[in-house]
Amino acid sequence: MFELKRGKDILVETGGIRSREEAQKLFENALDRENRSKLHHVKNEEALLKIANSIAMCKPDTVFINTGSDEDKQKVRQMSLERGEEEPLALKDHTIHFDLPQEQARIIDRTFYIINPEEETSVLAKTILRSEALEYIEKHMGGIMRGMPMLVGFFSRGPVGAKASIPAIQITSSAYVMHSANILYRNVYEKFDGEVERTGYFFTNLHSQGLNRPEDLPNARVFMDRSWLTTFSMFCTYAGNTLLLKKGNHRFAVDLATYYKREEELSEHMFITGLTGPGGRKTFFAGAAPSGCGKTTTAMVGTDFIGDDLAQLWIGGDGTLRGINPEKGIFGIIKDVSRESDPYLMKCLREEGTEVIWSNVLIDENRVPHWVGNGEEHPERGINFQGEWWEGKKYKDGKEIPISHPNARVTLTNDPIENYNVEMAEDPRGVPIKVITYSGRDSNTMPPVWVAKNPEHGVVLGASIVSEATATEVGVKGIRRQPWANEPFIPGPLGEYMDAQFIFFGSRKFSEEGRPLIAGLNYFLTHEARGGEGKELLGEKRDVKVWLSWLERRAHGDVSAIETPIGSIPLYKDLKDLFESEINKNYPKELYDKQFSLYIDNIIARIDLQREAYRREKKLPSKLFEVYDEQKKELLALKEKHGAVVLPDMLLKDAGRAYSASGNRGSSS
Repeated sequence: MFELKRGKDILVETGGIRSREEAQKLFENALDRENRSKLHHVKNEEALLKIANSIAMCKPDTVFINTGSDEDKQKVRQMSLERGEEEPLALKDHTIHFDLPQEQARIIDRTFYIINPEEETSVLAKTILRSEALEYIEKHMGGIMRGMPMLVGFFSRGPVGAKASIPAIQITSSAYVMHSANILYRNVYEKFDGEVERTGYFFTNLHSQGLNRPEDLPNARVFMDRSWLTTFSMFCTYAGNTLLLKKGNHRFAVDLATYYKREEELSEHMFITGLTGPGGRKTFFAGAAPSGCGKTTTAMVGTDFIGDDLAQLWIGGDGTLRGINPEKGIFGIIKDVSRESDPYLMKCLREEGTEVIWSNVLIDENRVPHWVGNGEEHPERGINFQGEWWEGKKYKDGKEIPISHPNARVTLTNDPIENYNVEMAEDPRGVPIKVITYSGRDSNTMPPVWVAKNPEHGVVLGASIVSEATATEVGVKGIRRQPWANEPFIPGPLGEYMDAQFIFFGSRKFSEEGRPLIAGLNYFLTHEARGGEGKELLGEKRDVKVWLSWLERRAHGDVSAIETPIGSIPLYKDLKDLFESEINKNYPKELYDKQFSLYIDNIIARIDLQREAYRREKKLPSKLFEVYDEQKKELLALKEKHGAVVLPDMLLKDAGRAYSASGNRGSSS
């Protein structure tokens, strides 16, 4: 069983400061009068000891306390520019940051959980014993900030006072990292003590890029101390490795939900967005998808955008599922963002009025950023993630260097995004989540949208996500399973996380109306997989609004559906109407049949793949295999009756419903 505060606190061991008095003495020597005065506002002893020990270990030249005031935010931004971590661009408040060419994604090969002896972790996790981590941190972080500033900020992962919000400290020698934190998270310097008292804990994050040289990268590490809710990051700058409030602290939140808040909370890799349905009603969605699988695009389709990456969920006192975004901004992949696909985001990126940090894109001679897939004319020369760039420039292996890195990013706050509902996003009560979606990158198996039969099938749907590897992770290739699109961030054994999912979604605390509908989404079916030629997609980005609109109506009982072994799929007539009303597009019956026919052998092969993979895991809930067995049995019976490819009309006929190619139908359920 995972336990908090088990084993030695590495930060205390390395820093050697063990009392408030020792901490105050150190502050007198290390901080100037202004910053001592700022820090005096923080009374929590554990927080003060974390800060003091970070100073004692890293030995910075100066310490800057970031209160989150407008003045302090501007100082952080200016510091980043003066130190060369960012450079100004043509648009006001836009800057560019370049990571080292060798470090432009998460260094998962050098990311470790610090564990105690005999402590179980996920089979995917890289681990290091506490004693070994202590030795490595002492060696490589001791004095790492000499000649540098230390910046200390106090943040909240979520609206202040929300049930699932968690306070956190970010300590770094990088002004760029602190600048990013100021954009993405809520500063809670004034309320930090109260938030720690409310929650009972806080996260601590310590980072330094060191001298930021390629030769230091082999020593780069991200260590996550589960027991003490502390992360250590060294010799790296990419925000996924250094802005530790994000995925580092998300891992801790997953632990807390799994082991300390079972049936109460979940911490998920999900967007949150609201869609306006008939009569002006607001229906909120939360959805999981691996990077590069349309999560941000789906979130932006909503009329009431809340967040694009992370979600904290809980069951409210009224029996509804409630959700908050731990962040208040976007650290998003820029590839393929264009005016056609992402108009709200493009307005922020191409017009004045939004503070934006760009990373690893091309900058032209006019200080304007460019990236792959923006739908605009590209310059022939510029500076990008590999240095000076020109059209046709190649890597040593002969491949052409694109104008922007596949994992190039933008960092911006959500406030200026036109469909952002700031009032609901900051409401500590959270938004009521009516629909949960799970999606991956699946070219040949599942339909564009379907609804799980019940909560147990919904949990299994989330457990069965597959995807192609993306550029967000160094050294990962090919097709991979991505349970809940969250597995890389699950510290403990997957069986324990899965059990917590079954318990949560099956909870009797949900009211009849409050229990969410759980659905699957798949935007990546190809012509080749459905009897045609080529790897082009059967759909396009704007179709996403139709799939969500159908789910919105299904969640409220406005449309019926066709029951299948994998769950419910839409009727053609309903989709045809929605394509016309929502995106003014014709939707032929031939395309519907290609997208929603069941290719039985493919689905069974997918089930068998999942079963085989899960056999390697320990202590998995038996419900997982029971659902797989049920689905496979029904699919085989369907194949026996109709063959390997089952059209929706066949299922309608089985159900005794008349249906014509025009979309008119008789009785429905």
